[in-house]
Amino acid sequence: MSQPSTRRDFLAQSAAAGVGVWALAGLTPGVSRAANDKLQFAGIGVGGKGHSDIVQAANHGQVVAICDIDETHLNRAADDLAAKGQQPKKYSDYRQMLDEMGKQIDAVTVSTPDHTHAPASIAAMRLGKHVYCQKPLTHSVYEARLMRTTAQEKKVATQMGNQGTAEDGLRRAVEIIRAGVLGQVKEVHVWTNRPIWPQGADAILKVGAARAVAMAALHGKTAELKLATPPKHVNWDCFLGTAPERPYDPIYHPFSWRGWWDYGTGALGDMACHTANMAFMALKLGYPTSVVAEEVQDLNPETAPTGARVVFQFPARDDMAPVKFTWYEGIDGNRAKYLPPKRLFHGKEPVGSGSLLVGEKGILYSPNDYGASYVFLGENAKDIEEASKKVPQSLPRNGGGDDGMKAEWVAAIRGGPKAVSNFDYAAMLTETILLGNVAIRSGAKTKLEWDGPNMRVTNRAEAARLLKREYRKGWEL
Repeated sequence: MSQPSTRRDFLAQSAAAGVGVWALAGLTPGVSRAANDKLQFAGIGVGGKGHSDIVQAANHGQVVAICDIDETHLNRAADDLAAKGQQPKKYSDYRQMLDEMGKQIDAVTVSTPDHTHAPASIAAMRLGKHVYCQKPLTHSVYEARLMRTTAQEKKVATQMGNQGTAEDGLRRAVEIIRAGVLGQVKEVHVWTNRPIWPQGADAILKVGAARAVAMAALHGKTAELKLATPPKHVNWDCFLGTAPERPYDPIYHPFSWRGWWDYGTGALGDMACHTANMAFMALKLGYPTSVVAEEVQDLNPETAPTGARVVFQFPARDDMAPVKFTWYEGIDGNRAKYLPPKRLFHGKEPVGSGSLLVGEKGILYSPNDYGASYVFLGENAKDIEEASKKVPQSLPRNGGGDDGMKAEWVAAIRGGPKAVSNFDYAAMLTETILLGNVAIRSGAKTKLEWDGPNMRVTNRAEAARLLKREYRKGWEL
């Protein structure tokens, strides 16, 4: 494939090369504006990653509205958009924004804490808006299924923000694995350096009220609770959104919400949509047949654990063998990092996050969060390397990183092929990943048998409560 001279050329070539390659079943995205009209964007969640998401969206059109529960985030985003000549209206409640500005908005970026991804995205899609949503796509298994069906029903263009999908290295790895260079892959190992925020007792005891109660109890006393007041720039009610009411504490916002089940999805939800993406795509993984958390450290009902090892079993697919997929996060009972067996690295030192695909002929090792780079390990590594060079290119290239993800999404909005991490694919990936959290929360060694098409744990009825949350009044889906 010749190198495109412009981003527009790249998108056109991707359309020609990519239709059908990814088996992107479903309906062609609706087109809200003619190809030469300027798209009008809104951003829901514009702090942190959301800031770059909406600023990048501005490269492809006009940002007419932004929303964030934190006024400092709103003002910073507004300033940077003003530097691009754009003057969006500011909101702290996405429901009000969509109600007042819906007719002016074509597409929405959603980059909030995990528990608001689905409510905001689904509200936008139901209005016919195209959606770019950060990973993990949702907070629960149920929401992932609903995101997929809503996008299909409304015929909107979608993309999840696992930006490694745009990396040429990931797409090349997919080609090589699918070509059978490794032989049958029956074993996958994926690990992360997360959590890098408090979880378990460490998190709970950082909450002022909880710490006061614990310290008082140690001395046989009762604590006088002094609850923190939300700062004036934070709309605490809108932060809570679908979650149960609880007093404000600075541990939750703006970063460490990731470790709390009410708002985040722990290390597995935070990173597996990146780190497991290449293997999931290359091996055409779908519904697992079972999942079990073989080990869980510091299990509690409030936060994700300090460490875990989770095993998914996937059935045979087409001509591909069944796969045992193992996820590692955090630290074990000896305070050592959970990692795959040392023998699989063939003398290499494992990096903080990565993946290993173990085939009959050798191992593909990606020392990268995104699966964007890789080397071959094992006695046949050189032979596999030579064989990989002969695998023809079959997938369109992007190479644009995070902004390339936005460009691919915009091309879909304008009537091109679906973006690669569209909600058909991304929802399946997210649904599977979050099933791992259901296993973690069910307890170590509690094996869950999974009926994917019917979204049902067949052997433990009590696990059903972990597939879907209760929504606070006024924030229901």
